[in-house]
Amino acid sequence: MRINIGENGRMAITTLRENKMRSFLTVLGVVIGITALLSVVSILVGVYSNVNDYLTDYGPETLFIFRFDPGIHTGRLTPEERARKPLTMEDAEAIEQFCPAVRAVTVSLYPRFVEEGPSRGPVTARYLSKEVSGIDYNGTLPATEEVFNSRPRIGRFFSDAENAHRADVAVIGSDIAKTLYPDIEPLGKPIMIDGVTYEVIGVLEPRKGGFVKDQSADKAVMVPYRSYHKHIPQDDEHFVGATAYPGRMSEAEDQIRGVLRRRRNVPYSEPDNFGISSAQQIAEEFRQITSSVALLISVISSIGLLVGGVGVMNIMLMSVTQRTREIGVRKALGARRRDVIWQFLTEAIVLTGAGGVIGVLLGGGISLLINLLVPSLPSSIPLWAIVLAVGVSMSVGLFFGMYPAVKAARLDPVEALRYE
Repeated sequence: MRINIGENGRMAITTLRENKMRSFLTVLGVVIGITALLSVVSILVGVYSNVNDYLTDYGPETLFIFRFDPGIHTGRLTPEERARKPLTMEDAEAIEQFCPAVRAVTVSLYPRFVEEGPSRGPVTARYLSKEVSGIDYNGTLPATEEVFNSRPRIGRFFSDAENAHRADVAVIGSDIAKTLYPDIEPLGKPIMIDGVTYEVIGVLEPRKGGFVKDQSADKAVMVPYRSYHKHIPQDDEHFVGATAYPGRMSEAEDQIRGVLRRRRNVPYSEPDNFGISSAQQIAEEFRQITSSVALLISVISSIGLLVGGVGVMNIMLMSVTQRTREIGVRKALGARRRDVIWQFLTEAIVLTGAGGVIGVLLGGGISLLINLLVPSLPSSIPLWAIVLAVGVSMSVGLFFGMYPAVKAARLDPVEALRYE
């Protein structure tokens, strides 16, 4: 059996070499399907890895609390959600006081959020003639450094005393520092936000996950909570962050939920009128979305594989007709039906397998091209995807080559030898 398979493989490879163009056109659908599938997989794997790194950089024990679900939104807000009152500083203080599983709590103050986004337009940061638009400007507490793992690369975070005395100081993201202070030390320099001048006392380390960092702390300007409230007293949207003690994440979440339900007067039979989530939960939501996209692309790519399979069946039926005398000679010399079946199945499998290998090479080339054109997105093809792609392509040959192989095996050797 081993000798037959090796012989059949060599015969199949010889057939491919003798009919290169015909073979390539036959499996073109398989090549296109595998290339498209691997290209999409490489992008999805890169995006998921990037987003997951970004979320986990906030810390494994961190909880995000907001009046809406802090997770990934796929639809419009309901009337009940739009009518919810914002969280308050008192809510955060109650969480810190009555939740023993919570290690630290912080609050970030923003303009009131509406369905289209923040109620105020894009905020611009300026230094001399340079400016950055669309920054993440918020007032927060010193505990943000611990809760959200906001590490200053240079300088320091502001203190409780600076918050209490409403000091006009700011900690800025790395992207803002590069843009406004490209050739100078930013510490001690002024930065103007909405007509208010702050002194830069720290620059944050870049967040992991370059693909999403344009919306992260890399474009943030954080000022003391009371300083922000001093300059913009009308803003009342509070985003609360809490970090649990190690191993007590679920306990902390239950305690926070109980405190907020009591403070927001939620009846026992009603659902929460606020949202609690963690980095792991948001990452899982994103993984489910990317899995759905991957499934959709797989279905679309299967059309190419189907076309390639039909092409393989067609060419193998033609091959049976052209090689009828050869089949008759083999059967007359003692070849059994299964020998003939394996001969033609091996040809079909090698044919589609070669198409799968070409598709893998093209998909890998597209992945490398993405890395060159979009360095912030680490596109990569996992080994399981390569093995699966080649396996699927060979399975296409096995399935669509079965009928021609059985037809060849059923030929009567006497009639086959008479065939002209």
